[in-house]
Amino acid sequence: MRTLVLADTDVGSISDVTLRVIGAALQLGQPVDMLVFDASSAPAAARVNGVERVLVASAGAVDTLAPETIAAQLLALTGDHSMLLAAHRASGRAALPRAAALSGAAFIADVVAVRERTQFVRGLYAGSVIATVTSATARTYASVRPSSFAPVAAHGGAAQVVALAPIAPFAATRLVVRHAAAQSGQDLGSARVVVAGGRGLASQENMGRLGRLADKLGAALGASRAAVDAGYAPNAAQVGQTGRSVAPDVYVAFGISGAIQHLAGMKDSKFIVAVNKDPDAPIFSVADVGLVGDLFDVVGALESRVQGTQTSV
Repeated sequence: MRTLVLADTDVGSISDVTLRVIGAALQLGQPVDMLVFDASSAPAAARVNGVERVLVASAGAVDTLAPETIAAQLLALTGDHSMLLAAHRASGRAALPRAAALSGAAFIADVVAVRERTQFVRGLYAGSVIATVTSATARTYASVRPSSFAPVAAHGGAAQVVALAPIAPFAATRLVVRHAAAQSGQDLGSARVVVAGGRGLASQENMGRLGRLADKLGAALGASRAAVDAGYAPNAAQVGQTGRSVAPDVYVAFGISGAIQHLAGMKDSKFIVAVNKDPDAPIFSVADVGLVGDLFDVVGALESRVQGTQTSV
């Protein structure tokens, strides 16, 4: 049997998220196929290391399709595949449970590690409990947390490209309009450094100041849910259980207390720096370096350092 990965594509290219899902798929020890709905992405998909076949369902970008249409396409491919994986993002979270229900198969959400072909590790209760789940069905659908797996190389492969017969689109619902959050600077999901602000920033203007510092550092800007709910940052910047899960090389938290819901989205970061005036803030329990003090003093010192460095160059 084989493993099928639902690709997350971006204008003819394969996203870092998909490369990480493929990394998870290879741990299952089966040949890996990739399903793409955007035909322009097929050449890039064929070059991905570790992929044997690229299955092309020419129906448009995956994020424009109804989840029922994606589920129907997945169902049509289940004969060859015992595992079907996608990133734990909007399209995968919507399509995979539907496909699993249609085929009477198991669905496992937010996988963070693979134990063996039928055993998966996932977090429960915002990551406070880690469960090992065994699938007892012949076919398993699983959404994967990309930040928990290393990406495969985007080049070096020579996969066979196979065109699929088109699936009739689901007609009961249709996409009317999409409002995408504006994004500037580094992508939050793939950035090596993330600078995040919380309620302690106290205003949208201060979050903007932190964003400018992040740009100078070559980092992405993140935010806690409290900061987003207060209107300091857009929803796209939210890190946590109900936002984005990130695992950068460095995560710097300013004015974030560290509620368990936030920690669930960033605790896999390789090096965590926390700045908070409360010495008992939970964020310090996961921080590699903690600084108890006024975050604005620290931000000001960093701004001076960055500006000084740029001036001397």
